[in-house]
Amino acid sequence: MNWKPIGDQVLLKEIKRQEKTASGIIVMSNMDEYVDCEVIATGPGVYAHSGETLIPMSVESGMTVKIYSAHLGSQKQVQIDRLEYILVREHEIALINLGV
Repeated sequence: MNWKPIGDQVLLKEIKRQEKTASGIIVMSNMDEYVDCEVIATGPGVYAHSGETLIPMSVESGMTVKIYSAHLGSQKQVQIDRLEYILVREHEIALINLGV
């Protein structure tokens, strides 16, 4: 992909939730108001009010994050190379999976 977000924007790919396990058990989730996403690309960050200090991004490509599903409007959906992505500002990300 030759596209890169600017500023503090993050390009995400929604991860479809498994509703059943391979053996057919239905998976229940109490976090239905959140959407799991993979970080595809990030902007460089934003400059502080002074204009001299770049505040770096907290997320990077390959991370798994959760965003609040109410933030998903048609204005957030972008299509690049016939694939659907979500474009959000970093502060719209609710949780980061640190893999611990």
